[in-house]
Amino acid sequence: MEYIKYRSLKVQGIKVLPFYLLTLLLFAFTGCIEKYEADIPADETGLLVVEGTITPGNNTFILQRTEALDSYYSYNMVTDAKVSVHGTDGSVYQANNDYSSSSYTCYIEELNPDVQYYLHIETDGEVYETDPQTPLRTEKIADVKGDQSTPQSDIDILVTPAEPYDNSKINYYTWTYVETWEVHPDYNTFIYYDVEARTCVNTNHLIYPERGWKDAASSSIMVGSSTSYEGQHINQMKLYDVARDHEKMFVRYSGLVQQRAISKAEYEYELARRQAGTEMGGLFTPQPSALPTNIHCLTSKKHVIGFVGCALNTSAYRFFLDPKDYSISRPAEKDMRRWVEDPTADECVEMVKNGLHLCEWDNSYMSPEGKPILKTAWAYEYQLDVRYRGAYIEEPDFWHLTENVSY
Repeated sequence: MEYIKYRSLKVQGIKVLPFYLLTLLLFAFTGCIEKYEADIPADETGLLVVEGTITPGNNTFILQRTEALDSYYSYNMVTDAKVSVHGTDGSVYQANNDYSSSSYTCYIEELNPDVQYYLHIETDGEVYETDPQTPLRTEKIADVKGDQSTPQSDIDILVTPAEPYDNSKINYYTWTYVETWEVHPDYNTFIYYDVEARTCVNTNHLIYPERGWKDAASSSIMVGSSTSYEGQHINQMKLYDVARDHEKMFVRYSGLVQQRAISKAEYEYELARRQAGTEMGGLFTPQPSALPTNIHCLTSKKHVIGFVGCALNTSAYRFFLDPKDYSISRPAEKDMRRWVEDPTADECVEMVKNGLHLCEWDNSYMSPEGKPILKTAWAYEYQLDVRYRGAYIEEPDFWHLTENVSY
């Protein structure tokens, strides 16, 4: 029996297999068949992929095209399109592109709750538009908290939106988040070795920054519905977790959660996209054209991938986690400095030339014979400066806050 050959597509790195493979495999179970070349129709390649949301403030829309599985790239940037946001009241907001990326940006001061808005795209001789939508109002976030179910568990981040505007229907949301945490260097030093004077110099300040900060953004959009919650009010839904043994929890941690109300159609699109990504080419993974979308080609029957939502506002919530409130697993710190006993001046100069920095200069020790012993410790710059660990040293403007804040 010869193997069945087929082609597949990648949508931003996700392999998508056609539905008709199931039929072919059923034939395979009943006997041998001839070799079959299952080509995807031409209009199923180079599909336009659109990402973005119409909201007040800065709007960014990403335009790309899918590539075949055997292509070096999983998608191609679209850099020469005309993109604009239109309102049914006649308003138009033109998006700009620098022709070097697939991002199109425009600024909208505010959206009118009585007007419907849609995205208009012109590219490669085709015209695309999204369905007109009334911007959805988004409730504030009532609370975000960290919960550790057992001392050995990671810290779950739980979100609770405020009371919904309409608890007579199912409410749908998306969430994204940005993490910030404080880090400290392996070692601090107030001294240095002066190679000209050939002696230790004491200072009244740290030679390198005492602390720094790191940031990370969510790699995906979380979605949720109020279906299983009393009164259609989501309560303490898990968004993500923070590992108890990660440096994020060693000093102080902060997260900024952003929330947006979405329609049922956008929710179903996000679920379908997740299914495709999870199954990674399973038999029941939909073709790209089968994914739900609110974007349509007005000039031909070309399919489009993506969904553009419309929100009257977004809400945000900044929260802080203190490691003393949780069971944190921090590895025992082994002294990795280089200790040198009674170094000569030439040896000290040589260590400085080799990139080592003086951390300890202690001549209070005595040998068994009663002679003073100088003990020194040396470290490399990456052990003293948090910037070598990818941190920045400008304190975030929110780091002084002592309580959580809802925006």
